[in-house]
Amino acid sequence: MTMIIGEGAEDINIRMPKDIYDNSNHESTFNVYLTVVVRDNKGRVIRTHRQRSHSPTANFRTAILPEQWYRETGTSASWTNTSGTTNTIISIPDGSHSLISYPNSNTNYQTYLVGIMVGSGQQSNPESAYKLAAPIANGTGAGQLIYQPPTLPSQIMINGNSAYFYIEQTYVNQSGGTVTITEVGIVVEVYITKYTGASTATYNQGNILMWYDVLSSPISVPNGGSVTIYFTFMVNP
Repeated sequence: MTMIIGEGAEDINIRMPKDIYDNSNHESTFNVYLTVVVRDNKGRVIRTHRQRSHSPTANFRTAILPEQWYRETGTSASWTNTSGTTNTIISIPDGSHSLISYPNSNTNYQTYLVGIMVGSGQQSNPESAYKLAAPIANGTGAGQLIYQPPTLPSQIMINGNSAYFYIEQTYVNQSGGTVTITEVGIVVEVYITKYTGASTATYNQGNILMWYDVLSSPISVPNGGSVTIYFTFMVNP
C-alpha cells in the first residue's frame, strides 16, 4: 500500500464515479397529509389548514401484519372497535388462510370505508386510540354536523415521481351555531374471511379506528357553512 503525504497531496485529481454517491433517491418515503377547507354559508373559502399526519393506530398495525407472520410466530393479535369490543385474531394454522378485503366506500361490500370521523376532544396517545375522545354526531342538533358520504378516487394518481390517493369527506353545519373540530380519525368496517379448504367463515370486527390525529389548530365551522377534510397518502420512490 502506498500512502501519499506532504505538500500537494490534497491536489491529486481523484474523481469518484457519480453513481456511487448517496443521493437518497434509493429509499422510498411515505407521507400522509391532512388538509381542511372551511366554507361559509355562501360557499366561499374562509379558511384552509394543512398539517402532516403521523398517527396510525395500533389497530392499523394489526391490520397490515401479514398472514405469514401469524403462521410462523404462532401468535395472535387483537384490536378494539369503536364500541369498545376487543376481538382477538387467532394464529392461523396450516391448511387455512384469512384475508381482509380492500376497503372501499360501497357498504354492500364486506370491508368498507365508514368515513372520516370528526370530534371535539383530543387524546395524548393516538397509537392506543380506538375511538374519538368526543365524537361529533351526525345531525342538525346543537353541536352536530351533517356527514356527507366519503369519496375515494377510482385509481392511484401519479404526479411526477409521486404516487398518491386521498380520502375526502364534507360536513355541513345546520346546527344553529358554530361547531369546532379538534380531532379526526379514519374508520373502517372490517370483516375477516377465513378459508379452510372449500369452506369459508366470515367474522365481523365492527368499526375500527385505523388513523387518528389531533388538529394542530382547532377548526371552527360557522352555522350554514361546511368543512371538507382530505387525507392524502403519498409515496415517493
